[in-house]
Amino acid sequence: MSLIRNRDIVIIGLQQWYTPIGSNCKNIALQFARHNRVLYVNAPLDRRTILHQKDDPNVVYHLKTIQKTEPAIVPVRENLWSYYPSAVLESINWLPAPARPLFSLLNKRNNRKFAASIKDAMNQLGFKDVILFNDNDIFRGFYMKELLKPSTYIYYSRDYLLGVDYWRKHGEALEPLHIAKADIAVANSNYLTDILKKYNPNSYYVGQGCDLSLFDITKQYDIPDDMKSIKGPVVGYVGALNSHRLDIDTIAHIARERKDWSIVLVGPEDEVFQQSVLHKLPNIHFLGRKELKDLPAYIKSFDVCINPQQVNVLTIGNYPLKIDEYLALGKPVVATATRTMEFFDSHTYLARNANEYVTLINKAITEDNAALLEQRVAFARSHSWENSVTAIYEAILNTA
Repeated sequence: MSLIRNRDIVIIGLQQWYTPIGSNCKNIALQFARHNRVLYVNAPLDRRTILHQKDDPNVVYHLKTIQKTEPAIVPVRENLWSYYPSAVLESINWLPAPARPLFSLLNKRNNRKFAASIKDAMNQLGFKDVILFNDNDIFRGFYMKELLKPSTYIYYSRDYLLGVDYWRKHGEALEPLHIAKADIAVANSNYLTDILKKYNPNSYYVGQGCDLSLFDITKQYDIPDDMKSIKGPVVGYVGALNSHRLDIDTIAHIARERKDWSIVLVGPEDEVFQQSVLHKLPNIHFLGRKELKDLPAYIKSFDVCINPQQVNVLTIGNYPLKIDEYLALGKPVVATATRTMEFFDSHTYLARNANEYVTLINKAITEDNAALLEQRVAFARSHSWENSVTAIYEAILNTA
């Protein structure tokens, strides 16, 4: 197994360490820290955030670190520190695309301030000859290779950011340049890896790790109270009900075609879902947002799990973590066919349209058995963060 030991690694990116939900970057940092020293840099504050989120406890703490009344470098565990940078950046993404020269000038200034702050923390911790890992931060990390001069600069793509208006405006021009200048580019899906390879020959697919400790089939889960009166077969989905990512028409079609099935949707709804026809269909049950710790009990109570996502620029390249969570609990899964879902082809049923969803859900219910259950669980458990980070180490060693 490839392993990098006793190095200093600096991580920048889009995910704050203090964000309560898990993230790829935080899990990668924990894995790095098993054998290396890791400085996890929270995103710097900008003037817009200070103005509009000044009552957020995390922003309040960050401001106190800038005022030097609270420590900016906070130990998380052995070999791992969370850092609140002292730089305050200008909010510049409001600039229109034709003003890109001005955007680039101000972005370089932001990068210099951010880099100076990171250097201060590196000096305090005695970090030298660092590996710099950038979690998809197109703008704030754009000049970090030049400014911090790491021994290896890694650009990590885990989401197709250019599918979002905020990132597309300036990122359409800057991200290809950013990818090209990286020593190594890595991604968690084959779709995203193919995009990286257009701009950088040292691009690698490193897979997706999953923390499945919560989704443990050996544990006993009681049927949730709000599931007890719902008759089976139960076809269920767990996650945010986001109309940009999920296909409302497909869910409605399943419910209309099979009135003997109960469609259970667990998660917060956006406004389009709240106003959709789904609320008028008697065999669709909205159970609302649940605590993360309670989700396995809901999944265990489903007969079939679904992921009826739309196929668009936001979804086509994403690695769907919920599929591993479903499989880890042994559940048959029917999901929308995408390039990324081909990876799961041997252990899921992939539907290309609403009619196929109905056919494949019925097939999943009919042919489910103990042997298939064991295969699903074993497949999900193979997607560890240790394996994903090992692939990142191999990419570094292959390019060194």
